[in-house]
Amino acid sequence: MTDHLVLDEYEAGELSVEYDAEEPQEVLKWALERFSPRIAISEGGGAEGMAIIDMASRIRDDVRVFMMDTGRLPQETYDLVQKVQDRYGIRVEMLFPEASHVQGMVANHGPNLMYDSVDMRLLCCQVRKVLPLNKFLHEQLDAWVTGLRREQWASRAEVRKIEIDHDHFGIAKVNPLADWTKEEVWDYIKDNDVPYHELYDKGYTSIGCAPCTRPIEEGEDNRAGRWWWETNAPKECGIHCAIYTGGFEHELHALLGKNGHENGHVEESTPVLTMNDDGVVVNLEDAEHKVPSQ
Repeated sequence: MTDHLVLDEYEAGELSVEYDAEEPQEVLKWALERFSPRIAISEGGGAEGMAIIDMASRIRDDVRVFMMDTGRLPQETYDLVQKVQDRYGIRVEMLFPEASHVQGMVANHGPNLMYDSVDMRLLCCQVRKVLPLNKFLHEQLDAWVTGLRREQWASRAEVRKIEIDHDHFGIAKVNPLADWTKEEVWDYIKDNDVPYHELYDKGYTSIGCAPCTRPIEEGEDNRAGRWWWETNAPKECGIHCAIYTGGFEHELHALLGKNGHENGHVEESTPVLTMNDDGVVVNLEDAEHKVPSQ
């Protein structure tokens, strides 16, 4: 597997310091000038991604945007894709999982395997999201732009605005909104009349696949609507941090075949650590799974 290593550790460290206090537009301007056309914005329905698309479109007219079509997205997400094209003239690049992988997974575990256990949920995320993303990043890009913010979740608290993505072949990862608050994101959207996902108006605060996302209740954390039937499990799918439990790697190997995972490799039984809502580090073994009411 060939690493891109478009930034070395020294340069990445210098850039992360230089741009840490800069506005998102300045970070985007640098990134787009440095990496175009091998840089693209990741948008999955989040308000952050839409704010970034709006900013980037004011800097260049050749901005690339991609989204993972897992096959389980809500209709409102596809409506948002159309809004991006209508508003900005950007044809979103849709990434799809390998049909044979999805077919094998569903044949073995059923269409709603995500509700059976944490391992099965992570397997579904890996097949539908992580592997297609890995392939795209490896083959198409030298840098990608995300809407990660430090306040979103404990696993994102140390995100830098410019960093090397060691989980994705050493390409550059740009997080221009890393130090923004949720309020700042929405202020930008309102002030600039940026289109956003319709589910936000229905109580959703984090948007993913339809079976795995719900509106939050009053007083709940903004990520509580994702995989809400799990307790002390990582509120991540593996896109932004490698998640290996020791329990689902064999399933992936079986689905992908002996030589089918070059761009979506799975390490052997790497233990997972995460934090619960109190900031306490826990093992995935401590996670609780509850069958959600349908």
